[in-house]
Amino acid sequence: MRVALVLTIIGRDRPGLVESLASMVTRHDGNWLESRMNRLGGEFAGLLRCDLPPDREDAFRQALAQLDALTAVVRRDQPAPAPTAPLATLDLVGHDRPGIVRQLAAILAAQGVNVEELATECVSAPMSGEPLFKARARLALPPGLNLASLRTDLERVAADLLVEIAISPVTPPA
Repeated sequence: MRVALVLTIIGRDRPGLVESLASMVTRHDGNWLESRMNRLGGEFAGLLRCDLPPDREDAFRQALAQLDALTAVVRRDQPAPAPTAPLATLDLVGHDRPGIVRQLAAILAAQGVNVEELATECVSAPMSGEPLFKARARLALPPGLNLASLRTDLERVAADLLVEIAISPVTPPA
């Protein structure tokens, strides 16, 4: 049986950083399972899930601690039950301003919605060049949640924030 680990990694971005992580996983007989990695500002921020033989875990953790100019937090992955909650996607675009994520997150939390993925960015508007805020989220909806009710609550906040919001259910693969 193998040990699954989830790593959070942050440090100054530089060429070869992902390769050094991949090499370290391989040197410890590990398997790279999934990851999300980005350059945010001048920093590298990554999430990585890998597995490796249990007798290699301590050496792997020690090797991570020795990586130059990187901070890594390692947790054992706890197998989650198969998802049963209905999923939805949320897309948002509008003029950037402080508080957009907080207001959306407050509505989602109040309705018991779990944010499984969230990607945000600020970009220049095509014609005016003014900053636009864009967000895309994958949401797990609690049983019995009325999507129309959630949409109404989100649209009310969207009007206050002067952003456009679209929410739609994700159809599970057949």
